[in-house]
Amino acid sequence: MQKLVLASNNAGKVREFAALLAPLQFEVMPQGALGIASAEEPHHTFVENALAKARHASAVSGLPALADDSGICAHALDGAPGVLSARYAGEPVNDVANNQKLIQDLAGNINRGAHYVCALVFVNKVNDPEPLIVQTRWYGTVIDEPRGSNGFGYDPHFFLTQLGLTAAELDPEQKNAISHRGQALRELITQLKSRRELSI
Repeated sequence: MQKLVLASNNAGKVREFAALLAPLQFEVMPQGALGIASAEEPHHTFVENALAKARHASAVSGLPALADDSGICAHALDGAPGVLSARYAGEPVNDVANNQKLIQDLAGNINRGAHYVCALVFVNKVNDPEPLIVQTRWYGTVIDEPRGSNGFGYDPHFFLTQLGLTAAELDPEQKNAISHRGQALRELITQLKSRRELSI
């Protein structure tokens, strides 16, 4: 197993990435387990924040690093919360408070469309000149009443019309198969396999 530091301490993300990367023989280690503090996320785009987090984790650990920056973008709010999704209601980070603020901000809006974004970045080392970068979307609508107890973040309010379920009502395997993070990681895995094959 090759050690890989995940530039996150989010337990939900750690579980999802560990399950998805296990077939590639990666042992996913959250940065907190290595004593790595969270990186600053000052940028206005998901990709820039993910790259900053990956480089920071790799610099401190000396290991390959994987980072994602993800969030929900409400169409009626010009893409908000966007990169501020995790701290939409302020500090300390609280999923319930973030969801309540999103519902309040959408009150009276007919357009409840939204999409999750995942920007995923993999670096072999801190100064990797060719980081692997993937960005994907997962479309749904925002509902007022939470449903489901799986997932995290905005999942209880993220309704998937075609399935008639929220993201929090999906079991982990279902979610990994269709989510923004699952899509991004499968695309990244394809790129990793291609890079390894080319280096043989």
